[in-house]
Amino acid sequence: MAEHESPEFGKADFVLLDSVAMPEFMANLKLRFEKGRIYTYIGEVVVSVNPYRAMNIYGRDTIELYKGRELYERPPHLFAIADAAYKAMKRRNKDTCIVISGESGAGKTEASKYIMQYIAAITNPNQRAEVERVKNMLLKSNCVLEAFGNAKTNRNDNSSRFGKYMDINFDFKGDPIGGHINNYLLEKSRVIFQQNGERSFHSFYQLIKGAPDSLLRSLHIQKDPTAYSYIRVGGQMKSSINDGADFKAVADAMKVIGFTGDEIQTVYKILATILHLVILTFGVDGDVTLIENKKLVSVMRELLSTKEENVEKALLYRTVATGRDVIEKQHTAQEASYGRDALAKAMYERLFCWIVGRINDIIEVKNYDARVHGKNTVIGVLDIYGFEIFQNNSFEQFCINYCNEKLQQLFIQLVLKQEQEEYQREGIPWKHIDYFNNQIIVDLVEQQHKGIFSVLDEACMNVGKVTDEVFLQGLNGKLSKHAHFTSRKLSPTDKSLEFDRDFRLRHYAGDVVYSVVGFIDKNKDTLFQDFKRLLYNSSNPVMKVMWPEGKLSITEVTKRPLTAATLFKNSMISLVENLASKEPYYVRCIKPNDVKSPLLFEEERCRHQVEYLGLLENVRVRRAGFAYRQTYPRFLQRYKMISEFTWPNHDLPSDKDAVSRLLQGCGFDHDVAYGKTKVFIRTPRTLFSLEEQRAEMVQRIVLFLQKEIPVSTAARLQRQPASEARSRVSGPRGFITNLMIQQGRKQINFNMQHYSGRTFLPITPIQIVVPLILTSFLRSRLATTIRAVKAVGSDKVMGRKCRAEGWRGCIRKGNEGKDRVRKWNTRGLPHRGNLRGQAGAFFPPVLFSCSLSRWSFICRPHSCNVTLNKQFLLKLDGIKGCVELKISPLSQVTGVSVSPGKDQLVVFHTKDSRDLVVCLQGMVPASESRIGELVGALLSHFKSEKRRLQVNVASPIQCSMNGRKCTVVVEPRINQSRPDFTKSRSGYILAVPGN
Repeated sequence: MAEHESPEFGKADFVLLDSVAMPEFMANLKLRFEKGRIYTYIGEVVVSVNPYRAMNIYGRDTIELYKGRELYERPPHLFAIADAAYKAMKRRNKDTCIVISGESGAGKTEASKYIMQYIAAITNPNQRAEVERVKNMLLKSNCVLEAFGNAKTNRNDNSSRFGKYMDINFDFKGDPIGGHINNYLLEKSRVIFQQNGERSFHSFYQLIKGAPDSLLRSLHIQKDPTAYSYIRVGGQMKSSINDGADFKAVADAMKVIGFTGDEIQTVYKILATILHLVILTFGVDGDVTLIENKKLVSVMRELLSTKEENVEKALLYRTVATGRDVIEKQHTAQEASYGRDALAKAMYERLFCWIVGRINDIIEVKNYDARVHGKNTVIGVLDIYGFEIFQNNSFEQFCINYCNEKLQQLFIQLVLKQEQEEYQREGIPWKHIDYFNNQIIVDLVEQQHKGIFSVLDEACMNVGKVTDEVFLQGLNGKLSKHAHFTSRKLSPTDKSLEFDRDFRLRHYAGDVVYSVVGFIDKNKDTLFQDFKRLLYNSSNPVMKVMWPEGKLSITEVTKRPLTAATLFKNSMISLVENLASKEPYYVRCIKPNDVKSPLLFEEERCRHQVEYLGLLENVRVRRAGFAYRQTYPRFLQRYKMISEFTWPNHDLPSDKDAVSRLLQGCGFDHDVAYGKTKVFIRTPRTLFSLEEQRAEMVQRIVLFLQKEIPVSTAARLQRQPASEARSRVSGPRGFITNLMIQQGRKQINFNMQHYSGRTFLPITPIQIVVPLILTSFLRSRLATTIRAVKAVGSDKVMGRKCRAEGWRGCIRKGNEGKDRVRKWNTRGLPHRGNLRGQAGAFFPPVLFSCSLSRWSFICRPHSCNVTLNKQFLLKLDGIKGCVELKISPLSQVTGVSVSPGKDQLVVFHTKDSRDLVVCLQGMVPASESRIGELVGALLSHFKSEKRRLQVNVASPIQCSMNGRKCTVVVEPRINQSRPDFTKSRSGYILAVPGN
């Protein structure tokens, strides 16, 4: 299973436990948490424990460790599951999704952000501007949504108070081209009420504490959150949240995403209006209801861009249509306060939905035609609220816990139930494993006519005054015999329940007591039509868009709007259907304690979560089952080159017999089982061995194909003009070679993962040969470097530290043509004539060539190219083509000095004391090191001329610039985005990006 971890850290995969029992499971989970190993596998499920501290395991180096690796080749990590989902999407052209679940405070939101970060980092190798734009907006959208949808709760300082499902769309090359966000059930009641110790949404505090004084004055807002009762309690709390810094970050993110200045100002105006609503009070003068602080009406009129009399009228009166007549009914003070609070909640919800919609408008895939661009595939990431049990559980907690029931049922169906059913379907011996099936609870909530949602909707549609007690009576009548429902009327001796107020549900995660107070109002979600018309008639176009139904006249007949419960139920059913249509990957998050301590592991608390997440049952299924399964044709498609009986095609009676013969030949027959349509492999180790044998055979096949077109021909044609090469080569080989000349100088990624299919590659034959021709040429050049370095002794060139840094990556045995495809930058170099333009001369063969960004030369910022041939060391203009900026005869070069670090600093020493200093770091691709290749090329050439080249590995490096002795020092800097040279007293400083 998971490799590369010492036994002192426990089992990296729970499947490897000696016995599958709760004590052993908890002991392993606790040990790994205490040792700083917060991730553990259960097969292909990642169990994540919130560490409650920053951990240095998400940087670029870690990303590179997991990029392109199989799931079990590295220690457990979120990046592994993200890479597995990405590879499945790219290899099999299939939609995937990552479902992140767990209770509030378990780290779901952070997990989703790290997964997004990884997917963004591993895509787009060519740094195309459009793809970078999409990736940046997808990441920035998280910042904005957290500000308006997250809040500090007693369990979590950054708790998501809405559900979010994000689809990331990829083109046929695997680059992100857009996305779409769905939001579910924003907890809008938090706008006007928060439980003790909690805050309202972050956006309010960010505005008050982070906005400049000029903005606050224009909004008529005080820089004191305690002045506004909706957020007063949260404003008095001490918190580690930096609202001031977050305000600036959110404002910058909105600009990057594409919000206009007017749109951002409208967002601030709506937040300010909600804050002013809270301090709006009503009084009574006889039978007339009055607004006590009328100055606020003028302020709200300004913020809402409407008329003052319309604002006052909407707050104090309600327009009612009775047949053909329209009358205005004045509110009582209580009704006016209710309408004020309903308006505040509705405005915030509409604002949030508009922000999500605006982000979708910007990031959605545009002008994409599958017939032209290929199939559009998707990776979905679900970050949705966790199971909640509070002291007072209301309608919001009921919906949230129902959502978790649906997701748990999906997990049971896809991971446990389908696993067992597949073995039974395939005829594989299987011992049945019992598990808790919570479909009975899902039906209890959503079943037509009998479920809790149906009873709630029926109560809301009753004529006359409807109360929460009426709703509870309906539940008692229809669910009195249900094993998972009870109330005080049904259990008179249960004093933990209040008469006519509470009911208890037995969820998969435990028993929860709900108070029916507020269920009716929250479900009806009543907002007077007068407010909708008021905001629709605003002169602010953004605000007008948020309230489209305001255009309806009061006399227009409209359908009864769907209740909040029905809307949420429909969205959950749609979400689960969407997830079920994709290949799922799971992250199960666990909260180790309630005090947010990085050291405390509350075993009883964690055991409860392990039980309701079904993790132990998952381990039992994996232990009894197989790690990998695949249909026989697909298995042969990938591994048939391993066996002589199956390559290139077998003549056995069936694919099943061919797979059996292949595995017998490899000695793995004891670790597999043969189903009706699939082969099952028990341990991942067998799969790794198959992959290694396949990779070795693919390399041999590549070498065989390379012999079809000689290396000398490819190398000669690479140096010849295209027109001349076409005239000399004809026939099928000429057609291939001409195509190479047209395309060969473009960077072609030679990816071993693409080798699958009955015809060796699932692409046309010409697409096979072109990269192989280029690879053949590059390998011949690299082989020269390898022989040179070996001839003089690589240890003389590279010290122990250098080898550790990966300089020998270019001379690994058997790895020259597979992993290291060079992009030889000879574009723009003359094929006839020397550098001075003299006709008839021949340009010497290139030994080494490398494009350098403008920052690569001291005090001469310019896009350049460094080229080494058999006669000259050239510095060429990168913009004007072959125009030389500096030319030094190679006979003048006496030695070369290189830095031992990753910075790739190189100094060419010359006889005339005019040394050339360059930095190769940052070349395309950015992660490559060219030092070994450069030194090898120089050593080989000097040896052929029977000259001695002095090679030094030092830091700092001593050099001569125009005859003056100086020193070049390398300094890593955290805020440095790319290498850059600056002057110092003793010479120069090369500032490179730090860790």
